[in-house]
Amino acid sequence: MTNILRSWGTVGASFATRGGTLLSAVLLAACGGDSAAPVDDTALAPAYAAITADDIMRHTQVLAHDSLEGRAPATAGEDKTVRYLEEQFKAMGLVGGMPDGSFVQNVTLLRSVPHPEASFHVGSRVIPLSHPADYYMVTRREQALVEADAELVFVGYGVVAPEYDWDDYKDVDVKGKVLVMLVNDPAIPDAGDSTKLDANMFKGSAMTYYGRWTYKYEIASAKGAAGAIIIHETGPAGYPFAALSSLARENLDIKAPDGNMSRTGFEAWITQPKAEELLSAAGQSFAALKAAALRKDFRPVALGARARVRLASELSTVQSRNVVAMLPGSDAERKNEYVIYSAHWDHMGRDTTLSGDQIFNGALDNASGTAQMLSIAKGFAALPTKPARSILFVALTAEEKGLLGARYFATQPPVPLSQVLANINMDGVNQWGRTSDMVVIGFGNSTLDDVLADVLRPAGRSIGPDEEPEKGYFYRSDHFEFAKQGVPALYTEAGSRFIGKDSSFGAQKRDEYTSKDYHQVSDEVKPDWDLSGAVEDTRALLAVGYRVANGETWPTWKPGTEFKAKRDSTLAKRTP
Repeated sequence: MTNILRSWGTVGASFATRGGTLLSAVLLAACGGDSAAPVDDTALAPAYAAITADDIMRHTQVLAHDSLEGRAPATAGEDKTVRYLEEQFKAMGLVGGMPDGSFVQNVTLLRSVPHPEASFHVGSRVIPLSHPADYYMVTRREQALVEADAELVFVGYGVVAPEYDWDDYKDVDVKGKVLVMLVNDPAIPDAGDSTKLDANMFKGSAMTYYGRWTYKYEIASAKGAAGAIIIHETGPAGYPFAALSSLARENLDIKAPDGNMSRTGFEAWITQPKAEELLSAAGQSFAALKAAALRKDFRPVALGARARVRLASELSTVQSRNVVAMLPGSDAERKNEYVIYSAHWDHMGRDTTLSGDQIFNGALDNASGTAQMLSIAKGFAALPTKPARSILFVALTAEEKGLLGARYFATQPPVPLSQVLANINMDGVNQWGRTSDMVVIGFGNSTLDDVLADVLRPAGRSIGPDEEPEKGYFYRSDHFEFAKQGVPALYTEAGSRFIGKDSSFGAQKRDEYTSKDYHQVSDEVKPDWDLSGAVEDTRALLAVGYRVANGETWPTWKPGTEFKAKRDSTLAKRTP
C-alpha cells in the first residue's frame, strides 16, 4: 500500500486531483478503454457515462488506504470511512435516508476481547489446546467470565431439518454438554450416481442455511448446550482456518436486552488435525464419524471426554454506524417505495501483534464493493429524470462480524420493508477484466435474475449460477438479512467466462484470492487489476435497479424459495 499521508484531506485530494489524471490514464491503458456495451435503456446514457474504472478505483484506493487502518467498526478508521461516505453522497446531491434527514443509523454493539483457556480430557490424558493456533473461541454473552467443565458429544452436522426428515439430535438431551459439529450441510450421495449429491437433500451440492456456522450455534443455543465447537475443514468451509483470525482479537454482536444470555456459553472453531487427535484419543475415527453423520439414523455420540474451558472476556459497549443516503423518487405516489443498494464498508482492522504489515486493508473485500455502490449512486444522480421510486444506498457496518449492520438495518429499517421492492448487494467487484457473463449467487431464487438477464442480453452477455454453491455464499453477505425479512435480493459476482482468457482463468483467480488474500493483510489493490469488467457489471446493476424503480411489476421470490412465505405475509398486510 501507499505510505500513510499526513491527513485525511490529503488522501482525498491526492486521489481526486493530482493523481486522478494519471490514474485514469493507467486504468484506460490496462482496461483497453472504458466503454461497456449499452443495454436497451437509452435514458441511462448519462448514468453509464458517470460510471468509470477511474471512479471505482479512486474510491477503492481511498477506502483501502493504510490511514483507515482496516476500517474496523468503532475505531478512528470508522470515523474516517463514515465521513468520506457522507461527503461523497452529499457531493452527489443525495439526502440523508434516515427519518430525521441524517445519513447515519447508529448501531449499538457489544464488543468482547476473548482470552480463552481450553483443554480436552480423555480419562487421565490431557490434550492441550493452543489459542489461536488450534482453535478460536468467543462468547456472545454479556458475561466477563464463562467457564465449563462438560461432556463432549459429537452431533454430526448439528442439523434439525423437518422438511428433509432430518434430526441429528433425535431424543438425546444435550443440555449442558459441549457439542462437536461438522461444517456445512450433510453431503448426501445420489443413490444412482455416487459422483453426485442427492439434489433432493439439502439442495444437493448447494448449501442451505443449515450448513452455516450461524445456524449451528443457534441450534446449540436452542438445545441448551454449554458450548459448541465446529470442526474446520478448508474445502467445505471455502476458506482456510487463518481466515477466522479476527475472532482471536475481538467479537462484536448486537447488544440485546437479555445480555445475550439465551446464547450458548461459547462458540468455537477447531482445526481438523486437533479434532482428529481428540477423536482418536476417544477411540473414534474422524472419517468413520463423518460417514455415519450422512445417515438419517445417525444419533449423537458421547465421546467419553470432557472440555474444560475458562473464557475471560474484556467487555465494552461501542457505537458503530450504517450510512444511509437517498435519491428521492420523481413520482409523487411512488416515491415512498424503494430500491435498496447495499455494501458493507467495514473490514478487519489492524492486528498489532503481527510483524511487518499489520493492516487488513480489505481492498476487494469490501472497499471495492462500496466503491461500486458509490459509482452507482453517482450514475443515478447524473440522470436528468430521476426514477419514479426512491433509491436508498446503504453502507453497512460489521458484516465481517456476522452481518450485524445488515441485521440491525433489516430489523429496524428507516422505511417499511413492505415498501421495499428489492435489495441489490455488492461485496467485491470483478478486478480481472471483461466477462461474457455475470454470476448470480442464489441463482433461481427471485425474478431479479430475470431482470438482470434482460439487461445483459442486448450486450450478448448472460447470467449463470455460482460454480461453488457448496460454500454457501448466499448466506455470507448482507443481502441475506434482507432476504430473511422477505425482501427479494440480488447478489452477483464476477462472471466465469473471461473474454480472451482461458476457460480456467476465472477459477484460478478465485482460488488464488481465497488462498492468499481473503481476510489477510495482503488484500490490497494490485497493480494488475483490470476494472473494465467491473464497469460493465456496475452499469448492469444500475440498470436492474432503474428498471425495478420504474416498473409496474414488483420482484418476487420464486416458488419453493424459503423466503417467499415471509414476503407474501408482509405484502398481504401492506396498505395500497
